[in-house]
Amino acid sequence: MKIKKYDKSKKVVWDEFINNSKNGHFMFYRDYMEYHSDRFEDYSLMIYDNDKLISLFPANINDNVLYSHSGLSFGGFISNTKMTTNKMIEILNSLIEFSKNNNIKKIIYKSVPDIYYKIPSGEDKYALFLFNAILYRRDVSSTIDLKNRISFSKGHKAILKKAKTLNLEVQESNDFISFMELEKTVLNKKYNVKPVHTGKELLMLAKKFPENIKLFVVKDNDKIISGTILFINHLTVHCQYIASNEIGKEQGIFSLIVDYLINEKYINYNYFDFGISTENDGQYLNRNLIRNKEGYGGRATVCDFYEIRI
Repeated sequence: MKIKKYDKSKKVVWDEFINNSKNGHFMFYRDYMEYHSDRFEDYSLMIYDNDKLISLFPANINDNVLYSHSGLSFGGFISNTKMTTNKMIEILNSLIEFSKNNNIKKIIYKSVPDIYYKIPSGEDKYALFLFNAILYRRDVSSTIDLKNRISFSKGHKAILKKAKTLNLEVQESNDFISFMELEKTVLNKKYNVKPVHTGKELLMLAKKFPENIKLFVVKDNDKIISGTILFINHLTVHCQYIASNEIGKEQGIFSLIVDYLINEKYINYNYFDFGISTENDGQYLNRNLIRNKEGYGGRATVCDFYEIRI
């Protein structure tokens, strides 16, 4: 087994492997990963068995710590349908030996949530257990199983009924910059934080990945009052950003957007995910936030973070 650092000459090979993987995501394509290459020292790895590429590990390095890429929500080993549990154990053992030989003191591993699997892909989690990886963080997201719906709560049904009387229309938009200004205002006011992406970055990424990144909004007098940016991967739709201004909140406009997306636009998809409601490495649960998401029929899925000490 050989582990090699990614270099730009392997871009086509890397992207093709992601495209054919069983647990890949469009965020792992090099054109997405490298939009913020100035912020991270890339240390992505390609794992070969008898000169055959069998796995990828999107990663960066900082202070001798190897991270499942810090610019991505999740990552870990990406593999195709030929991956087996025995082979994954060999891969993780090889990564540990590689780390020892390259003065890496620790590996931070972010597993891909199950809702993004094309087929079962939990081999890495078992291998992590065997090598005594420490589960140090678990974020909880709220996901609607679109094939096995849970109905809106009574409160959310009432909010939606009222919002529908306003005769406002949900529309797809390319105005990522205006929406992200709203998002920035909301996040600053509620949490005193900034969005990970800028409007310009998302507009650029949406042009590169038009089928994967979309913005849906509701406007009143040509002003965005509520909206969401979606990251779409295979049959899973994820709300990367959600924002409403004060009018949008008062009128429950986001319920119109959810209703349209899950009952019309993406009715034939498998999952609709609202994103996490946790902070402080998963130790703090924003109970009001998750209660709102669960009111739409979302139920818990998790993203796990592991630490391997070398």
